[in-house]
Amino acid sequence: MKVAITGATGFIGRHLVQTLKASGHEVQPIGRHDLQQDSVHLRHRLAGSDAVINLAGAPINRRWSNAWKQEIRDSRINTTRLLVEAMGQLGRRPGLFISTSAIGAFDDRGHYTEEDTPNADDFLGQLSREWEQEAAKADKLGVRTLILRFGLVLGPDGGLMKQLLPPFRLGLGGPVGNGHQAFSWIHIDDLVRAQLHLMHLPEASGVFHLCAPQPLSNRAFSRALGRVLKRPAVIPVPPLLLKLAFGEGAEVMLSGQWVTSTRLPEFGFRFRYEDIDSALEEITGGGRPVQQENSGEVNG
Repeated sequence: MKVAITGATGFIGRHLVQTLKASGHEVQPIGRHDLQQDSVHLRHRLAGSDAVINLAGAPINRRWSNAWKQEIRDSRINTTRLLVEAMGQLGRRPGLFISTSAIGAFDDRGHYTEEDTPNADDFLGQLSREWEQEAAKADKLGVRTLILRFGLVLGPDGGLMKQLLPPFRLGLGGPVGNGHQAFSWIHIDDLVRAQLHLMHLPEASGVFHLCAPQPLSNRAFSRALGRVLKRPAVIPVPPLLLKLAFGEGAEVMLSGQWVTSTRLPEFGFRFRYEDIDSALEEITGGGRPVQQENSGEVNG
C-alpha cells in the first residue's frame, strides 16, 4: 500500500512512518512545502496513493499569541481542506483518508466516548469541530474516512514525556496546578498499532478515540511517574507560572478531558498498555535513563 502522510517528521509521524515501512508499505511524505504549492503540485504528490494520513498541525505547547492561534488553526483546518480538495480532483482517489483530531473537542465536566457529541466551546473545541468537518468532506467523495481523536501521547523520544522526564528525574516534578484535571493518555506504540489496525479494516470508518482504557488525574499520573523513577513528585507547577509562560494556552494544561473509546474494542483492537504503570515502565526503562533523540513537533 502506498501511503501519503503529512507531519511525517514529527514525534507521532516518525513512529508511524517507521512502522509503515517495516510492514512493507511505501511512504510518500507530504511536507509543508508541498502544501504551499499550487493544487497541481499537491495532486501530483498524492497521485497513486492508496491512503492519505493527515498528522499536520502546529504545536500548542508554546505561548499563544493571536498570530500563533491563527497558525494553530490554519495548520490544521486549511491543510485538511487542501488535502480533501486535492483528493477530489484525482482521477483515482485514495481508498482511505485518516485525519487527526483531539479530545479537546470535549469539555472537562464529563466522561466521554465516541457516542457523545463534542461540546467544548473554547478555542480548541471550536477548532476541533471545524477540523473534523473539513475531514468529513472526504467521506462525501467516496473515500473511507477515519477521524482519530488523540489523547495525550506518551513515548520516550518526544511529545509530553520529553518535557517531563528531565525535571522528574531530578525529583523536581509534580502535578500541574491542583492536579485534579483529567489525564487521558495513550502510549505511542498503541497509537501507531491502532492506526494500522483500523487501516486494514474496510468496515471501520468515522470517529475513534485513541485513548487508553484507564485515564487518571494529573496528580495520579505525577505520582505514578515519580514512583517508576523512584523520585519524589510533589512539587506542583503553579498556575500563575504557566499563564506567564503560555498565556491563554495555559488553560489547556490546567484542564483535561476524561475520554475513552468504546469503538476500538468493538473493532477488535487490544491495547498493549492499558494502565499508566505499564506504559511508564516501558517508556522510562523501569527507572533507568532512556536516551532521547531530537524530534520536531508534528507539523506539515
